[in-house]
Amino acid sequence: MIYLDYAASTPMSEAAIEAYTHAAQHFYANTQSSHDAGTDASHLLEAARSSIASHINGESSGVYFTSGGTEANILALRSLVKMYAKGHLITCSAEHSSVLHTFSQLEQEGYEVTYLSYDHNGHVLLSELLETIREDTILVSIAFGNSEIGAVQSMKEIGEELAKRHILFHTDAVQAFGKIAIDVKEMHISALSVSSHKVYGPKGVGACYIAPSLAWRQNLPGTVHEKGFRPGTVNVPGIMSFAAAAEETIHLLNSNQTKYTNLRAYLVNKLTHPNIVIEGEQGLPHIIGLRTKGLEGQYVMLELNRKGIAISTGSACSVGQQQPSKTLRAMGRSDDEARELIRISFGKGTTQKEIEKIADVFHEILTRTSVTKI
Repeated sequence: MIYLDYAASTPMSEAAIEAYTHAAQHFYANTQSSHDAGTDASHLLEAARSSIASHINGESSGVYFTSGGTEANILALRSLVKMYAKGHLITCSAEHSSVLHTFSQLEQEGYEVTYLSYDHNGHVLLSELLETIREDTILVSIAFGNSEIGAVQSMKEIGEELAKRHILFHTDAVQAFGKIAIDVKEMHISALSVSSHKVYGPKGVGACYIAPSLAWRQNLPGTVHEKGFRPGTVNVPGIMSFAAAAEETIHLLNSNQTKYTNLRAYLVNKLTHPNIVIEGEQGLPHIIGLRTKGLEGQYVMLELNRKGIAISTGSACSVGQQQPSKTLRAMGRSDDEARELIRISFGKGTTQKEIEKIADVFHEILTRTSVTKI
């Protein structure tokens, strides 16, 4: 199987597996226990916290470990917003479902939400964002990098404008973390969410960063773990594994950027054809979102799977019918066009030979479906 769905999940690295095994064997005590074993586990946890903070130029006291990016998004948003009895919130209509569902719930609780669209390249327009800001705007949440086409937002510019207006800025950085540089201070990011299994760590682990200067409210009163941020015994082996995977991924960030950029350019050149549309400008170098005109993305995905190539449609599917990509709908594409989207995403194991293979299979699909040959 040629795996080209790294944006969905990555295999655990050897470093991550080794770190998990070591921690599970030797640091299995509850970090809240008062005995020496508990203290040792707590010290290891704090070392991991400092490590994750260093990768985003944050403070270790602002890092809270979670069960993944989804929980990090939910807890970050609710913990910050609930400091206010009511108010106005801004997000984008193409955000991850965990963000959209949280804002939908907050609407039901009395908050008002404005949903921004994208321009034709998948970017939030700063001018449109500023036009929607009101006197009672509390928080803006915009994903750092889009998970379907890889578009990267102008984080520093957005952050600077929001900081001038004392508006909280949250970003879902799950796809961007480990792929491009992130600096929460330079970008004026109030809160950020990341996930372990996108950077060759284990599933079920993530982190939320909230600037230590900000006040937040507990989602479940009486919670003691993670300074009250989330309940439940802390997963020390998983967190150590996450920290090891992130350390290795960040260390290789520049070389991987070059590799993915070259692979992307090679594939785009191979797929030059009037019926193939590359969506968005290059942002996250490991993600390509594209459409084959007249072919539903799910059909293309299954044809590639039949040839031993794993990709994704770039959007959730319901039984029997692919749902339109929310990213492409936010970019103004029609429902039919939005159903054509597929996502190809590279990882550290991706080779040029694999890219050649997927280009050949695309050629076969286009030929078989009576589309002019590449």
